[in-house]
Amino acid sequence: MTTPDPDEVLLERIGRGDMAAVSALVSRKLPRLLSLGRRMLGDATEAEDVAQETLMRTWKQAATWVPGKARIDTWMHRVALNLCYDRLRRRRDTVSPDDVDIVDDAVGAAVQIEQAQTAQALQRALAQLPERQRTAITLNYFQEMSNIEAAATMGVSIEAMESLLARARRTLRGLMSDETPRVNPVKAGGKS
Repeated sequence: MTTPDPDEVLLERIGRGDMAAVSALVSRKLPRLLSLGRRMLGDATEAEDVAQETLMRTWKQAATWVPGKARIDTWMHRVALNLCYDRLRRRRDTVSPDDVDIVDDAVGAAVQIEQAQTAQALQRALAQLPERQRTAITLNYFQEMSNIEAAATMGVSIEAMESLLARARRTLRGLMSDETPRVNPVKAGGKS
């Protein structure tokens, strides 16, 4: 038995022109759509465009939505991913590591620099992954989707999703180990 989709009620209300439901759906979905767009495109402005287009398509689809056919969240992520893919194909570019800012006020400057360098290395490594592997990692880790949700969003089986994730993690480990120098604890002040 599947759990009911909590967004169906909102979509039904949106289909009837309820602006409060539009506001509720936007506040519920916008942060994740923006996050997905930024991870896939590496550009905040393009991510905003993708999120806005996804929300517009959802609004237009609301009156004709067939309940139970698909989860609304899954459908919206699929739309957003397709829009990201379209933009990536058009520009044939990679994500810029300069788009990543990690700042934690509770840590010192050295730790902040190390975190920023690690985040940049991760962004560069993610950009080198094949598109489907990057999508699987983004949905699973950054969008915090379960394997089942991510597989549905990508239109693949659970086994295919798990295979994509395994290959992506293996590739990322290799890319990150190539980029991140190992510190020898003895030379770094550790006990010999």
